[in-house]
Amino acid sequence: MASSTKYDLVVVGTGFAGCMATLAFLEQCKKDNKQGKVALLEVGKEGERSGASKWTMAYLRLDKNLDFDEDWVKEMRLVSNGLADEEYCEKLRVEAPISAKYLEEHGVKFVHHDEPNVLLEFKTAQHFVFPDGGGKAIIGRLFEHIRGYSNCEIMYETEAIRLLTEDSGAIRGLKARKNDGLLHDLIAPNVVLACGGFEGNQEMLARYIGPNSHKLPLIAPGLKYNKGAGLRMALEVGAGTAGSFDGMHCELVDTRAKKPDAVIWGHNYGIVVNKDCERFYDEGKRHLFATFEMIALECWRDQDMSCYFVTDDTIMKKFTGSWVYDTTDQPPETGETIEELAEKLKIDPKKLRKTVDEYNAAVNDKEFDLMKLDGKATTGLKINKTNWATKIETPPFAGYPMTSNLTFTYGGVKTDLHARVVSTNDVPIPGLWAAGELTGLFYNEYPPATSCLRSMTFGRLAGTSIAQSLGKGVSEIGGKSIKEEVASRQSQAIMMDRDILIGEGRSLQAEASAA
Repeated sequence: MASSTKYDLVVVGTGFAGCMATLAFLEQCKKDNKQGKVALLEVGKEGERSGASKWTMAYLRLDKNLDFDEDWVKEMRLVSNGLADEEYCEKLRVEAPISAKYLEEHGVKFVHHDEPNVLLEFKTAQHFVFPDGGGKAIIGRLFEHIRGYSNCEIMYETEAIRLLTEDSGAIRGLKARKNDGLLHDLIAPNVVLACGGFEGNQEMLARYIGPNSHKLPLIAPGLKYNKGAGLRMALEVGAGTAGSFDGMHCELVDTRAKKPDAVIWGHNYGIVVNKDCERFYDEGKRHLFATFEMIALECWRDQDMSCYFVTDDTIMKKFTGSWVYDTTDQPPETGETIEELAEKLKIDPKKLRKTVDEYNAAVNDKEFDLMKLDGKATTGLKINKTNWATKIETPPFAGYPMTSNLTFTYGGVKTDLHARVVSTNDVPIPGLWAAGELTGLFYNEYPPATSCLRSMTFGRLAGTSIAQSLGKGVSEIGGKSIKEEVASRQSQAIMMDRDILIGEGRSLQAEASAA
């Protein structure tokens, strides 16, 4: 051991979750007149910013009042087949607006986007929010405030190796390897793991996701550092797990792009073909945000990582300047004929012409309506398109070459409603906290525009709770346990049901008297 230093909190990771946990802790300590000392660890170099937080556009599932989509919990229940932790989802629904307002108070400016041409899966009145400057702006603002505290030590090029525990099992710190190559003990009664999933660990990807997962490019450079260290360390001390470990979130990106996160969103509004110019997915199956992940997974799993979006000028004009085709830094490939477009996309012109002709001939006469599942479909094709099947017939024709990129993994450690890591028996492990993609939640599919919000929200909750707990006993940390929280909610529900029944009884008595 090269050194041993004492802190009140060690935070691993400088993404949304780690920065929010650190700043919330520092601010709560200041508010309570406590001298809490925190170490913030980053495995990357200074200015590099690991993970994906810096690189994402950070679309947020919020309405004009910064309220969270009230139907998201239902969507989570649907796509997870009931496996998602609905108490956790409900906690996020309530707390996400508080996180958004917290960011505004700390200098983050939000862009409120009214979407006229995309049927959004979520019920926010065709509206969503994103930070001016993307995730980089959020991280920048949070770091400005963090640097203003002398009781925070930021450690770059510092790799978390393993958790230190007391004989009782309580956390007593973290062993880390600094850029001197030596192991250092960071002694602290609380550790927040906020260091992402295992996107950058090919061994773990192969173990959990399966064959050919190593072929997936990472959507952001910083993801190479997400090697599953937090998951590994937590499992070593008996943490429980959540989320589907064979699941991951992927997106289709422009293969020509020079920038990260160059997502081509609008697969719904044309056709997507493979290298043989054959369609392989129902592009109009559901809403854009409900299918963009699934078609990317299909591209990775069964289409050799390559596919091509093809549409015409009618569609491109409807989305001129829109985020739908504007996330990439490259213009679409265009051609006055389908054959010319195919040559630019480097696929077979005759095969693409045949596919487009067959598709156009199969389109029904229903009205094309971007704002609903319009039933404008094809019939008689091997794979029919269910909605938005407008003909591709107006030149110039446009297209993008695409491939699947890995964004984040699903499986992770299990936490309670306060971001405390729980054991395999759902008992909180004293002193161990986690937030962000390291924590498991999603099964089968990812209802989008929520990942950033949950990272920030549970990071904030962890930092605040830890600061409030300084000087208190372990039993007082974090408030109620999962079982206590559930029992409380059940009690509230029983009281509500009783009040409803009493009210209905009074109504019936009144009706009887009137009669």
